[in-house]
Amino acid sequence: MKRTTTKLADGRELIYYDLDEGAERDAADPRPLEPVDSRPELRLDPATGDWVTIASHRQGRVHLPPTDACPLCPSRDGHLGEIPAADYEVAVFENRFPSLAGREGRCEVVCFTPEHGASFADLSEDRARLVLDAWTDRTRQLSALPGVEQVYCFENRGAEIGVTLAHPHGQIYAFPFVTPRTAKMAAAAARHRAATGENLFEDLLAGARSATERLVLVGEHWTAFVPYAARWPYEVHLYPHRRVADLTRLTEAERAELPGTYLELLRRFDRLFRGEGRTARPGPTPYIAAWHQAPTTGGGELALHLELFTVRRSAEKLKYLAGVESGMEAFVNDIAPEAAARRLREVAS
Repeated sequence: MKRTTTKLADGRELIYYDLDEGAERDAADPRPLEPVDSRPELRLDPATGDWVTIASHRQGRVHLPPTDACPLCPSRDGHLGEIPAADYEVAVFENRFPSLAGREGRCEVVCFTPEHGASFADLSEDRARLVLDAWTDRTRQLSALPGVEQVYCFENRGAEIGVTLAHPHGQIYAFPFVTPRTAKMAAAAARHRAATGENLFEDLLAGARSATERLVLVGEHWTAFVPYAARWPYEVHLYPHRRVADLTRLTEAERAELPGTYLELLRRFDRLFRGEGRTARPGPTPYIAAWHQAPTTGGGELALHLELFTVRRSAEKLKYLAGVESGMEAFVNDIAPEAAARRLREVAS
């Protein structure tokens, strides 16, 4: 992998990742951009102890532009976007409309491919591995920044999720605090250790591997399963068999198996609802793919894992977070985890 770092016209960092060590990425950004003036503010909710980010400048960000105005496509005559090169493989840059910035964190955009109409599931294993290597490199670099407590790599796909750019991409947040969900996991892991003397996440994986009705996919180094108390209609957790804190701790064998496993899961999600409802082929399945990594300090009980889920519960119905979920954070799932796992096995390649 070759890593090439440059600057955009407003001073933001842009990084190209290429499989070819001889790749040249020296295109300058010709846009007349003013420096980014983003001033997000962190406020602590005294009722819950959770941090809330106030980022009113994000109201002005680009929202679902036409394909010929996509800012994530390679630049060309008549179109200058966020990536100056005429082509690229994987590109990462600082978000121009960040939720976190300066001493209060950092937000980056990860472009998986120059192909506007593609998706992560369309990538080859080599290209998916390049994205994995980019996530790993960014995790290492961002974790070393002063004040960063947690690095979160994720992808939102689909207008149903709230995506504002259709081009296949994800994001990375470097938080200056431990996120609420991670804090809950850490507390649960501490209680489990005190009660059993064992690690919670190792026991969750072992339980899923023994409860075969919730298994989705099993490899030499990775297992995918539907959790016992799944919150979403179709929700899959992917764990390495060896507990590690974050992406940087994976072995080469674990890294080599992950791209194929991850691509298979994404492709199964896209086959979930085919043949259902009034349309035989509904649009691409909307999903969130969330890589949970331990905080930069004090996360020894936590485990790297992926949580992949969709808000679609059938070809024509979505799972809305209404009064119970949004108001009280009490989830109600319409599909049994065992039934979801069975369906995900049925749509295997």
